[in-house]
Amino acid sequence: MNDGMIELVGRRPVTFGRRKVTPRACVADSKRHLRAFLSEVLEDLGFVTCECASADELQTVLATELPDLILLGVAADGIEPGRFLEILVREAFAGRVLAVGARESIIVKAVRQVGEEYGLAMLPPLTTPFAAETLRERVAMLLPEEPAPSPAVHVGEALHAGWLELWYQPKIDARTLVRSGAEALVRMRHPTWGVVPPAYFIPEPHDPHFRGLSEFVIDRAVQDWHYLLEQQSPVDLSINLPASYLREPHAVRDLCRRVPTHPAFGGLTVEIDSEEAIRELDLLTEVAREVGLHNIALSIDNLGTNWPSLMGLDRIPFVKLKADRQFVTGSGGDRLKRTVCRHIVELAQGFGARTVAQGVESRADLVAANELGFDLVQGFLFGKPMPLKKFARSALTRTVMGEA
Repeated sequence: MNDGMIELVGRRPVTFGRRKVTPRACVADSKRHLRAFLSEVLEDLGFVTCECASADELQTVLATELPDLILLGVAADGIEPGRFLEILVREAFAGRVLAVGARESIIVKAVRQVGEEYGLAMLPPLTTPFAAETLRERVAMLLPEEPAPSPAVHVGEALHAGWLELWYQPKIDARTLVRSGAEALVRMRHPTWGVVPPAYFIPEPHDPHFRGLSEFVIDRAVQDWHYLLEQQSPVDLSINLPASYLREPHAVRDLCRRVPTHPAFGGLTVEIDSEEAIRELDLLTEVAREVGLHNIALSIDNLGTNWPSLMGLDRIPFVKLKADRQFVTGSGGDRLKRTVCRHIVELAQGFGARTVAQGVESRADLVAANELGFDLVQGFLFGKPMPLKKFARSALTRTVMGEA
């Protein structure tokens, strides 16, 4: 580095305040698995992330991604931190730099010292191993004081741009606490806003893009199932579809045609929201008969105080009844919630169906679900929805006693 580089920093003042928009971070490390891990942790904190494996990639990242934070992996056999610092100085990088490395590493300390000498905004190093809360403390000044405004993105644009993906939340056997499947949930990874929850882009039931979204969910779930199989962690999957999609010509036939024929495929469950499922019982009875020949089953989702609508029927087309989370979370100490859940379990038992308690967020919720007789549980106690690769790594450990 030279004095000319130092002067460049002075041309662009470094100013930091509490942000109101989604922060962006670049993870720079030569090891792919470390980049993936650090990116996931940052995304959990609310960052939009990108990665670079070498100093040659950094200049492009600075120009195209405009990061607010550079997470610089420092290891004896890794990238050359000196070259990274030179580029950051030359490009007048005005964001923060966080070196990550071994606790006693002389290189980590030197990187911070050299970076400060040349005018870069160096954060206190993050030494490994570290807790997520430690990282949060390091980057707290970059996190927004207020939630970022919801992006106005239509699902049609997201489909065309390839921003949609499926995240997976495990379903757990309520008695053995062993994983017994997973639910696929749609997420949008927007290039500016980061991961966007479905409430901001799921179309209305009669939107013409609902068919495209449904077909995306089916195709991606099958594709992801094959990926999980390659990772030696095949999982029985559930997807969410509207009954209105299944009414469309050829939709059921196309669904049956898309499912894997591999002998390891344990089946696909299609979850239908309870309000629509109850209205469309006749249709779904016919659908269940047809898809059952192709290892596909139907489940009713978000069942709550509308459970009496299923009473008095000779049979139902659903192999599972899933209780609405609003009646599961906190059910241990709420008599009304327990009453609703108990009726759902008794109703399912009468039809020979299994039951799922979604929204299990505490040990008290888990105890209540067991006492009520639920077969499966799902909720933050066992894991939030997570991207495919992260879920694949976690799915290799079949028991979740440690997680609970």
